[in-house]
Amino acid sequence: MPRGGPNASCLDRLLETDRQEYLDRDGALDWAGRFFKSHQRFAAIALDLVADVPDPRILELGAGQGGVSLQLLTDHPSAHVTVTDLHPESVDRIAASDLGSHPRAEVRQMDATEIDATDGSYDLAVFALSFHHLPPSQAARVFAEGTRVAKTLLIIDLPRPPAPLHVLRLATMLPLAAVLPFVHDGIISSLHSYSPSALRALAAQADVSVELSGGLLSPQIVVARAASS
Repeated sequence: MPRGGPNASCLDRLLETDRQEYLDRDGALDWAGRFFKSHQRFAAIALDLVADVPDPRILELGAGQGGVSLQLLTDHPSAHVTVTDLHPESVDRIAASDLGSHPRAEVRQMDATEIDATDGSYDLAVFALSFHHLPPSQAARVFAEGTRVAKTLLIIDLPRPPAPLHVLRLATMLPLAAVLPFVHDGIISSLHSYSPSALRALAAQADVSVELSGGLLSPQIVVARAASS
């Protein structure tokens, strides 16, 4: 399925790539999260979804350097957070940080497409700014797995603008891509991002209901629950 959705235009279908990001080799994403306060915004969105749970159990998938998990623990006095990432080096870095020694945190290596947890283990699963790394077949698995192990799955990811606007955005970024790794990754991530129609189609494959908000000039927010719940 195209990243622009089942009915994506020819132009939108061209705005994809198989190239990979540098995966934040220099910690720029974590710096940006702190500088632009996205960690705080994402944590607030997540905690609002478990506002009626006294001691929420939260799973963060694709945690990177763990900024969102640390913010969740800071903002909620009794939340328990399982911090996970697919990459061993990221897990080791988190484990060696203050987050790794936090009494309400558990750090584990975990694949978001094959979550090592029993059904309903968590009140909320959070996947922030990593969903676009996955091809469609694996992205659909995240919907299925996230809503299996948690009552609610929250995905926060990059928006995919309409194709003409997408072209303009990419054109403004290209001149700096060769010299700034952060801009290079921004272009690749933009080409990997999913449109709202693509997200709905992926959720439907997994028999999951979704509510979408945000987009264009702000991150896309997807709140997913198993269709039977």
